[in-house]
Amino acid sequence: MTSTTTAVAPAASATKRVAAPGFDVSFVPADFRVGHMRRITRAYLRCHGMADLIDSALLAVSELVTNAIRHGGSRPVGLRVAPFADALRIEVTDGSSTRARARAAAADDESGRGLLLVSAVSKEWGVSDDGRTTWCSLATTERSS
Repeated sequence: MTSTTTAVAPAASATKRVAAPGFDVSFVPADFRVGHMRRITRAYLRCHGMADLIDSALLAVSELVTNAIRHGGSRPVGLRVAPFADALRIEVTDGSSTRARARAAAADDESGRGLLLVSAVSKEWGVSDDGRTTWCSLATTERSS
C-alpha cells in the first residue's frame, strides 16, 4: 500500500470550491465526541448530496478525531469538512505541534493503524507545517451547483 502524503495543505485557491458550504465545529476532547463528529458528518453529507462519500468520510473522521483526542492533550479539537469540485476536504486540528505520522503497527497491536486507514480511503493526506492540523481529501466527482 502506498501513501500519498503531502506535508502542506494545497492552497485553497488552487482547488475550485463548490456551492455547498462546509462546516466547522470545535469541542473539548472526550472519547464520546468521536461518535458526535461522525453523526454530524453523516448528516452533512446526506443533506448535500454526497452520500457516496459517507463510509470513507466517517472512517477518516473517526481516525483523525480519535488521534486528536488521544494525542492532543487537553487542547480543544476542531473538525472542518469542506467540499471542493474534485474532493471533500476533512481537517482536524488539536493544537499540538507534534506532527501526526503513519506508523507500522505489529500484528497484535490494538492501535496504530489509523493514518494507514486514512491513506487507504483518501486521495491524499498530510499535516500542516506547524503540526497542528491533520487533513485528508476524498475524491469526488464534480457536482453541479
